Amino acid sequence: MSVDTAPSPAPIARFREEALLGLGVFGATLTVLLIRFLVPRPVGMSDNGDGFRVLCGAGIPWQSRPEPFARFVYDVPGETCEPTYLLSQSWLARAARGIGDLFGEHGSLSLTVLGIVSSALVAVAIAAIVLGLPYGRGVRIAVAAGLLLVAGDSAFFGYFASVLGEGAAFLGLLLAVGGLLLMARSGWWTYAGMAVTVFGGVVAVNAKVQTLMILPLLAIAVLLTRPGGRRGLARWVPSLLVVGVLGGVTLYAQQTVEPAKAPDGTLAARPGDDSREINVFNTVFMTIVDGKHDTQADLAALGLPPTFAKYAGNGWWHPNPATLDSEYPRYRDKLSRHNVVGYFASHPGRTLEVLNRAAGDLLTARPDYLGSFDISAGLPPHAQEYRMPVVSGLTGLLAPLRLFALVPLWLFVAWRGLRQWRTALGVVLGLLLTVAVGQFVLAALGDGIENIKHQAVALFATLLAVPLALLPRGSGRQDPVIWSAKPTHP
Repeated sequence: MSVDTAPSPAPIARFREEALLGLGVFGATLTVLLIRFLVPRPVGMSDNGDGFRVLCGAGIPWQSRPEPFARFVYDVPGETCEPTYLLSQSWLARAARGIGDLFGEHGSLSLTVLGIVSSALVAVAIAAIVLGLPYGRGVRIAVAAGLLLVAGDSAFFGYFASVLGEGAAFLGLLLAVGGLLLMARSGWWTYAGMAVTVFGGVVAVNAKVQTLMILPLLAIAVLLTRPGGRRGLARWVPSLLVVGVLGGVTLYAQQTVEPAKAPDGTLAARPGDDSREINVFNTVFMTIVDGKHDTQADLAALGLPPTFAKYAGNGWWHPNPATLDSEYPRYRDKLSRHNVVGYFASHPGRTLEVLNRAAGDLLTARPDYLGSFDISAGLPPHAQEYRMPVVSGLTGLLAPLRLFALVPLWLFVAWRGLRQWRTALGVVLGLLLTVAVGQFVLAALGDGIENIKHQAVALFATLLAVPLALLPRGSGRQDPVIWSAKPTHP
């Protein structure tokens, strides 16, 4: 008796067919994205004043301020800086710097290179999603087109070539979805899916402080994804390994940045706490104590003194914020997430009002102060491109309906996900929906300013789910077995 370990011809042929489809989708997607990015001139996203965080993480000390034009080259000065806030966009920027060095752009960061790198990774993610879907070629190509319309939309695409953190969140979610779908296939596809899920998950989770909540949701999604052809303990090993790596890498990454100094000069307890205090402060004085409601009652509910009424509507960067008040240190502990959550829990009417307004911000999709072009383009300040505005144009039309448009959209995704809850596609829809809702609530009730921009991740997750939710239930395609070992008898 002899054992033939060579793969049979049929699986090899199907593997080649799948590989060609994946390469074709990757090549076509990358071509469209590069044309969309570079012709007739590069497009990106201007700095809203927070870009110093990404730049410092990429090794470039920078004094950011809101800019009316995008900037595509950042020179590296002689100074150094210690990052106090982790954004995975910094990792992509460092990679772009390294690639730029190979082509002679020493000592600078080219956002054109960063945009090309991001476009290539988006193309990889869309190809991975297509390869992970159990449908025929026509349906999968249609899904690729839908995903391309979302990733390339003018509301989102500029973030990929920017010093803002949202682009990394978009990219990470795309890759994580592709990785989960590939993990559900058998053979070597499972291992490819594991690698893509880990890479995409780490990028998405560490995109911003607010995206850390994606980690437990993604871990649950990984555990619910059954690797193809595996039973018993073997079914859990890949999922547990992926969850362990995701958690371990995130824990290590979050410890690589130093705590920032608080307003009183002391070090914050954890990295990112300076941003948390700013967000809570803005939520209190711009969302709750906004001067448009019962200010004294709101101050009393938060445990703040009546004299703080003069700061109603004054955010952290206002010329006259409450931080300048001599009483501020005494009441600083009242500006906490616990206190804000307690207020919203005990004031359901105000909470619904805030969420309704935030739904309109989410569907608006695009803040008007983030420009797309650099100054050499000769266009007015804050000028924006509209090369691919399909999905954001549609959501903009729905924006006046606010929750009356957003909730039905989420219910549709939930319904489609429940119909396929036993499949990887159902798991992916559940992940995207919970990420969208979670990011929406965090931004609506926890940021206080730039609400349209801060809802970008929630909108992207929502729109990413729509092409997948439109897929028919079930399919007749069998997952190809890539390698098989069959005993043969002479």
